[in-house]
Amino acid sequence: MTLTESQRGGVAALAAYLIWSIFPLYFNLLNDVLPLEILCHRIFWGAVAGAVMILILKRGPAFAGVFSDKKRLAGLTASATMISINWGLYIWAVTNGHILDASVGYYINPLLSVLLGAVVLKEKLSPRQMAAVALAMSGVAVLAISRGGVPWVAVILPVSFGLYGLIRKVIPVDALTGFTIETFLVAPFAFLFLITRPEGGALISGGTMTTILLIVSGPVTAIPLILFAYGARRLKLATIGLMQYINPSIQMVFAVFLLGESFTSAHAITFGLIWAGLALYSVPLPRIGGKRS
Repeated sequence: MTLTESQRGGVAALAAYLIWSIFPLYFNLLNDVLPLEILCHRIFWGAVAGAVMILILKRGPAFAGVFSDKKRLAGLTASATMISINWGLYIWAVTNGHILDASVGYYINPLLSVLLGAVVLKEKLSPRQMAAVALAMSGVAVLAISRGGVPWVAVILPVSFGLYGLIRKVIPVDALTGFTIETFLVAPFAFLFLITRPEGGALISGGTMTTILLIVSGPVTAIPLILFAYGARRLKLATIGLMQYINPSIQMVFAVFLLGESFTSAHAITFGLIWAGLALYSVPLPRIGGKRS
C-alpha cells in the first residue's frame, strides 16, 4: 500500500513522539552531569551526526545553499534559538525531578500549536475538532488549578517548542538540512563551553557509560527531530499539536512508575480529559447524510 504525503508525515511525527517519550529514562542516567554540559554535548554531537548524514546522503549543495539565502538562514537561526532553550530546560527538568512539570508543559504545547495554526497560518477547525481542543484544555486547567497555577517550566517549554514547530513548518528547507544547520549555528558556543570544562568534563572523567551516553546524544537528538520536521511540513499544525499528547502521557507514566514522582487525582482527571479530546479529534465519525460530522 502506498502512503500519501500526509500519511507519511503522520508516521514520521508519531515515531518522533514515541522516541521523545523515552527521553526521561535516557537523561535520568546522566543526572550527575551538569544540565548545561549535557545540552552542549547534545548540540555538538548532534551537529556531528547531522554532518555525517549530509555527507552520506550527498546533501552538500542543499546545505551550502541555505547559507546564501538570508531569509532561510535567519529563520533557522530563530528555530535554533528556540530548540536550544527547549532542550536545555527539558534536561534541567528531568535531572532535577520535574518530569511531571515538563509533562504539563507538553500538554499545554498542543493547545499553543493549535492556536498558532489558527491565528498565524489561518488553519480552520471543525466544530468536532474545536470540541476536542476544549476537552484537552479542560484537562490542563484541572491540573493547573490543583497545583495553584502552571509551573514556570510548563510555560517556557511549550512556548519554545510551539514557536520552533511554527518556524520549521514555514521555512522551505528539508528536515535533515534544517536540523544540521540549526546545530551548526550553536555548536561553536557548545564546543567553547565543553573545552573549558575542568579535567575534560564528564566526557573524560565521568566513566565509560557516561562518555557513551554523551556521545550518542547526537544521533538520539537528530533522529526524532528530523522525523518531526518531516512530519510538520506535511501535516496541519493543529494535527501535529494534538499528536503531541502522546509524548507527555508516556512521560507521565515513566515519571510515576519508574522515577517515583507522585501521581494525584488531578493528574488522573487531566489524563482522561486529554485522551478523550485526542480520540475525538483523531477518530473519524460515521457519515451522516453523506458528510462526516
